Amino acid sequence: MRVLAAMSGGVDSAVAAARAHDAGHDVTGVHLALARNPQTYRTGARGCCTLEDSRDARRAADVIGIPFYVWDMADQFHDDVVDDFVSEYAAGRTPNPCLRCNEKIKFAAVLDRAVALGFDAVVTGHHARLGPDGLLRRSVDLAKDQSYVLAVLTGEQLARAVFPLGDSTKAEVRAEATARGLAVADKPDSHDICFIADGDTRGFLERHLGSAPGDIVDGRTGEKLGTHNGAYAYTVGQRKGLDLRVPAADGRPRYVLSITPKTNTVTVGPREALAVDTVTAARAIWHGAPTPVDCDVQLRAHGEVVPAAVTVEGGGLTARLREPARGVAAGQAIVAYRPDAGGDIVLGSATITAGHASEELVRG
Repeated sequence: MRVLAAMSGGVDSAVAAARAHDAGHDVTGVHLALARNPQTYRTGARGCCTLEDSRDARRAADVIGIPFYVWDMADQFHDDVVDDFVSEYAAGRTPNPCLRCNEKIKFAAVLDRAVALGFDAVVTGHHARLGPDGLLRRSVDLAKDQSYVLAVLTGEQLARAVFPLGDSTKAEVRAEATARGLAVADKPDSHDICFIADGDTRGFLERHLGSAPGDIVDGRTGEKLGTHNGAYAYTVGQRKGLDLRVPAADGRPRYVLSITPKTNTVTVGPREALAVDTVTAARAIWHGAPTPVDCDVQLRAHGEVVPAAVTVEGGGLTARLREPARGVAAGQAIVAYRPDAGGDIVLGSATITAGHASEELVRG
């Protein structure tokens, strides 16, 4: 099989490319140049869009013995990921840029170009598995599992994806990289958001959206408790950095309950007011299982799973949670899993539009 290996410059993608080569595939490595100005992106192996990463990927391809190219996709990345990130925050939602990158760049633009060039599939270093049924499953290394950010992929895209690392732990991947003589064996994992050079998300959004002062109010009384410079700097469930000028009567911390862009208002309240037992979502991608279905749902990256009854209808998804969840933010993904002896199977995903509390939950 002729495959294109997406090589970020990290240890995972390097070992994935090497395994694909060992399996007898005709492998070509490609590094995606995603930064319009790479010098402004992270260095020191903290991101995945730097000049340093490009050089690391090239050296790994040389060691493996495969052809290597760099594809400039900076404009598309900016339009589909960076601009989307900014506009989602402006609309009061909390996006996941890694999920959007997988959806729009790695398994849409890259896969489309790869197929047009005669490749059969795209290989990546994601920690996830594909079963013989073509369904996505969690990695054996649950601490590194990335099925959540891949769950947005369609069946057609999964059919042309190869994830060689799903049956290995991260420690095993690093040990293999050392044995293969790959210089990236001990390279730290990337952290935070790759296109925010200093890690200051609030500052990044303010530079793009400008200062927009507004009120922070109590969710129960409507009392003004403080001000903010932009509602986009907050997310549901946030506790720190609220800078409230009026302390709670009971002395307990308060959390962001909602963001309302129309009035530029951030509403806060006690932790129990965050609880929801129904989640609605849009743009559902579902892999054939009939609904309603009892399953587990994950409501944010690396979040805990919650048992739920899920229904998909008209492109939307509704999850009725068996246990209340807190900090459910619009813009994040809800991913449904079916517990399985061979590893949790991804049934589908959708983009959260809202969390709702039933009257019974509100009454307690």
